[in-house]
Amino acid sequence: MPFKSLGLSEAVIRGVEAAGYTEPTAIQARGIPVILAGKDVIGSAQTGTGKTAAFALPVLTKLDKHGTCRCLVLTPTRELAAQVETAFRDYGRFTDLRTTVIYGGVGYGQQREDLKRGMDILIATPGRLLDLMGQGDVRLDHIQVLILDEADRMLDMGFMPDVRRIIDKCPKQRQTLLFSATIPSELERLVAWAMRSPEQINIGERRSPAATINHAFYPVAATQKFQLLITLLERTNFDSVLIFCRTKHGADKIARRLQQANHAVAVLHSNRTQRERIEALEGFKSGKYEVMVATDIAARGIDVEDVTHVINYDVPQHPEDYVHRIGRTGRAQKVGDAFTLITTEESDHVNAIERFIGAKVPRLQLDDFRYDATAMMKSSPDAGSRRNVTMARTAKGYSFSPKRR
Repeated sequence: MPFKSLGLSEAVIRGVEAAGYTEPTAIQARGIPVILAGKDVIGSAQTGTGKTAAFALPVLTKLDKHGTCRCLVLTPTRELAAQVETAFRDYGRFTDLRTTVIYGGVGYGQQREDLKRGMDILIATPGRLLDLMGQGDVRLDHIQVLILDEADRMLDMGFMPDVRRIIDKCPKQRQTLLFSATIPSELERLVAWAMRSPEQINIGERRSPAATINHAFYPVAATQKFQLLITLLERTNFDSVLIFCRTKHGADKIARRLQQANHAVAVLHSNRTQRERIEALEGFKSGKYEVMVATDIAARGIDVEDVTHVINYDVPQHPEDYVHRIGRTGRAQKVGDAFTLITTEESDHVNAIERFIGAKVPRLQLDDFRYDATAMMKSSPDAGSRRNVTMARTAKGYSFSPKRR
């Protein structure tokens, strides 16, 4: 199905083609006609499936010409806000529509100047938007389309009271689009209050990792975690690796130790300045850094292509975050590998992940690595299955290749 068959404007189709896309993904093919028809939508799809374009393309078509601020996109993080703004600009390059992004962590001056120039589409994080609304720099009187992107993440981060205050300032007669991996009870209450007979569009199994991701657990004693990480990196044929830690302090510590081991490392978490966060992301995307160590701020909504490997240094405490973390690889039908280092102390979280995804994750060990025995390794059904990395998907299953020089 070509984009031309979905009812998009010629200018928007030119923008899509200029960005290098020829056929819509499943979420785009199903979502775009419904959004163009003016219906409220609850959308869910696995990462890497083109969700941003699913709402950006019809909104650009609906707005058509430059006017007042008619579309508001709320996102949980600065990085996602910047990514969404880039998408709108790229797809709308052959229109005269204007896009502005506002978020915290930077000064107000440039954002106020951008707002004064006027825009059709405003992308914002909730806190900074409320600040600027309170100072009279932003009004939402003419919003026609309200988009809540990664709504469950905004809930997790405590933004829902702010989101409700913002929605209350939008016109009652509007189109509301909500994109979320999960719909917990508090989001259900928000949907009932903020949306009008929304149509649900679910693509794929929300609890399952993408089929293109080969993932495995690596049992290890807590005292040997870092040494196992270093050994995995030494033996793995990777182009770029995203390593997740539970805490900001932990991410900084692991990054320093990796740098001492001569790895080019970027760090991404909420204590980094906006300039540092942008430099880390851009450096990782460009290949300046082969490794990025991050907290869950990078698990959702960060669009980095060609991440070949994800390593969970710490097991995520929320099982749905496991799916989102490893979903940073294996995107756009490409094959990716995801390794999770698990300790006996993390058994409850490990079990919760397997219950959530409805599958047993293989336990693997490395040859020639001197393991300290742990209860988890002794009881693991796969403990005797000693495997080398790296894994590459083949027609018959998995094969192993040497580290790329």
